[in-house]
Amino acid sequence: MKITQYIPFIGMAFMLLLVQLIAVALSEPFEENDMKAFSNPEAASNVIYWMALILVFTAFILAVIKLNKKWMIQAFILFTVASTLYYVFYAIFSVFLAPGLNFLLTIILSIALTVILYKFPEWYVIDIIGVIIGAGAASIFGISLAIIPTLLLLVLLLVYDYIAVYRTKHMITLAEGVMDLRLPILLVIPKHWNYSFLTEKFDKEEREAFFMGLGDAVMPTILVISANTFVKATSYTLPLIGAVNIPAIGAMVGTFVGFAVLMGLVMKGKPQAGLPFLNGGVILGYVVGSMVAGSPVI
Repeated sequence: MKITQYIPFIGMAFMLLLVQLIAVALSEPFEENDMKAFSNPEAASNVIYWMALILVFTAFILAVIKLNKKWMIQAFILFTVASTLYYVFYAIFSVFLAPGLNFLLTIILSIALTVILYKFPEWYVIDIIGVIIGAGAASIFGISLAIIPTLLLLVLLLVYDYIAVYRTKHMITLAEGVMDLRLPILLVIPKHWNYSFLTEKFDKEEREAFFMGLGDAVMPTILVISANTFVKATSYTLPLIGAVNIPAIGAMVGTFVGFAVLMGLVMKGKPQAGLPFLNGGVILGYVVGSMVAGSPVI
């Protein structure tokens, strides 16, 4: 491959890194505003709720695609985008704004960005909003799930993604079915600078961009945040990011080891299940980081 052909993969890695760094930075304001998904982070039942939600949501999307009612998916995703943006901006602005002004500015920004996404879903709009909501979701769930439930969740999702992509293949059907909605459930990495997602034809075999599911960035990042929140270990303070401990750093490094292996297979031209590599990498990195820090793995 020419060196220029590696640029999309570097861009994909950069967006994954942004999701993780922004998620770390958001975790403290989220905690201060008590923006948690579960009241008891230690409960294994949280994982059962999550998996049930994923299965129900997947079944809903597949049914809607089959009925050709994709507007229902679009409406639901846009509402979810606006809601997540609200949480992210409110947590950020709470650091330096009074509650009333914070609420007003947050509402305006969240609605404005959602409208821009609806009216002009170009690839860079999708990627910017995708990184923001991906980091927000990962941070919220990361501070809501302790280490054991997080590890259990990632293992279950790893197995599920493998089955959904390589066995039942319904995840490929789902991705292809919603791609033309141009929503930030996928991160879009163009192969060339004059690429337009608005004019992309999804019925052709050779596409002009690479696509990565937003969940592939969110899921491993949950362990990074969980490790940084619930593990007592030596931390390093990063400018604009905050304190990051060694197990969390190990998890971040492990994510990119898994990502490198994944990209090596993607370069061969076949769709791959991301979570077996990314979740496997982040778990391995967390374990190594914990051993280096001298902290218990679980």
